[in-house]
Amino acid sequence: MNFRPENKAREPGRNDQLPTGTPDIQIARSVAPQSILLLAQQRLGLPAESLIPFGHFKAKVDLSNIDTGTAHGKLVLVTAITPTPAGEGKTTTSVGLNDALNLLGKNSMVCLREPSLGPCFGMKGGAAGGGWAQVIPMEDINLHFNGDFHAITSAHNLLTAMIDNHLHWGNEENIDPRKITWKRVVDLNDRALRHVVQGLGGSAHGIPRESGFDITVASEIMAIICLAENLKDLQVRLGKIVIGRRYDKTVVTASDVGADGALTVLLKDAFLPNLVQSLEHNPVFIHGGPFANIAHGCNSVAATRAALSLSEIVITEAGFGADLGAEKFINIKCRQSGLRPDAVVLVCTIRALKMQGGVTKSDLVTPNTEALLKGATNLEQHVRNLRQFGLTPIISINRFPFDTEEELRALLDICDQLDVKAAVADHWAKGGEGAKEVARLLVEQLADSSAEVQMLYDDEDSLIEKIETIATTIYGASGVELFPEAKRQLAEFEALGFGHLPVCIAKTQYSFTADPKQTGELSEHTLPVREARLAAGAGFIVVVCGDVMTMPGLPRHPAALDIGLDENGLVEGLF
Repeated sequence: MNFRPENKAREPGRNDQLPTGTPDIQIARSVAPQSILLLAQQRLGLPAESLIPFGHFKAKVDLSNIDTGTAHGKLVLVTAITPTPAGEGKTTTSVGLNDALNLLGKNSMVCLREPSLGPCFGMKGGAAGGGWAQVIPMEDINLHFNGDFHAITSAHNLLTAMIDNHLHWGNEENIDPRKITWKRVVDLNDRALRHVVQGLGGSAHGIPRESGFDITVASEIMAIICLAENLKDLQVRLGKIVIGRRYDKTVVTASDVGADGALTVLLKDAFLPNLVQSLEHNPVFIHGGPFANIAHGCNSVAATRAALSLSEIVITEAGFGADLGAEKFINIKCRQSGLRPDAVVLVCTIRALKMQGGVTKSDLVTPNTEALLKGATNLEQHVRNLRQFGLTPIISINRFPFDTEEELRALLDICDQLDVKAAVADHWAKGGEGAKEVARLLVEQLADSSAEVQMLYDDEDSLIEKIETIATTIYGASGVELFPEAKRQLAEFEALGFGHLPVCIAKTQYSFTADPKQTGELSEHTLPVREARLAAGAGFIVVVCGDVMTMPGLPRHPAALDIGLDENGLVEGLF
């Protein structure tokens, strides 16, 4: 095991003169990052030739120099209660908790997911943490980070171009143009591209057919990058991508149109994990796709295995609430990779529970312990769900400036009634120092860890049974409402031999139900399944529920309106 040299507590380079309310981007710029080559050598024991630098402060890591077969570290999953539209701080908590573990003298590392340009220019903003629990260089991470998403976009669209070219030059595979399921992607929110007609303008411009765009993070290739074990496995999975049907109803794959080799070449660098650092100069891997509402939303297996080989404790996150990210982390990522979390940290906020208790966003700053107690049923459901996997979470209460001591005490009492350990964390304001109490609870639990992680369903269960299991045990639904098209698709996938695959539920992140406005205590509901999509290369079935879209749209006032360069050429308004 390649543990790094003795770890000494480091000062975060904090500028205490920064006023309250300073934007995250200014806080990030107030800390001078270390050379990424020096950081890798001193903190991870990696020689300079193991890195492919992208400037001075970020790099890709050559996995051939890491023995990922000796992954002896402890794996910790960070997840959350049902989020509000502003997010509840999973990434911030992951970074702050990792910084705290390092302050306690632990060889700890954090594995995060890469931000998408969609939410950066849309509504949610960036995904590099916040306050004094951030990853730097913040602008680079949120914008085009080392080209990974561009490579995935290019590979995805190359496959589409090769399909259309195959049709144009004779269609030797007898592909039915009406049954092509492989669309195009772009890493932006653009509702006008959801449904398009292509190939117009005459025979020289291709075969006319209906198609559309998804956002890049929903691409099956994104999931394949995250789940592949190595480059060989990457090419095998890419070749298995089902792009449509022939006229005789048999499936056509990417390898059938000869695309798997070229796709692998485009993705060979994107497959390598990205190394950056926190504000406290602790190493961070950022690699793989976000969006656990429409994808599986987990950091890459390759990065996780590498971190487990380099550190004693590895913190990783899964997107949105535990009903989405944690469920997919276990039922998809763990099922395929053999990885298992040794502990779970559940992020909870006073404001989210007050919103679950009926408080509007504009009134969140007003103390309201009654609403907090009412909304705590959401926390209770997430704790219950995680225990179904054999995991009892530690509750990290992500403190916000307007939380009162009375509200915090009430929430700690609720956690005590649920028989879960909890602590208030103030890493946003104080960095790793503010998350030490949660870190101590985690270290204690890892020392006594005897968790035996359980999958919710077996491979042999039917696809409908798998969907029903998640709907009833995780979402609290009474059952599933299958739309006719979804029922036909699921039956077809099973007839084609894909019934053993796990399911990836795509639904709103704002509710246990498929209705984003249905918050608070769970009431009688069913899970409406609109359609199903086969992701044979990634190894799961995407199940689209309710009105969720795999190509989001921009809000009335997108963040893009507030982003630009200042007189010094620096980005402003990003976050």
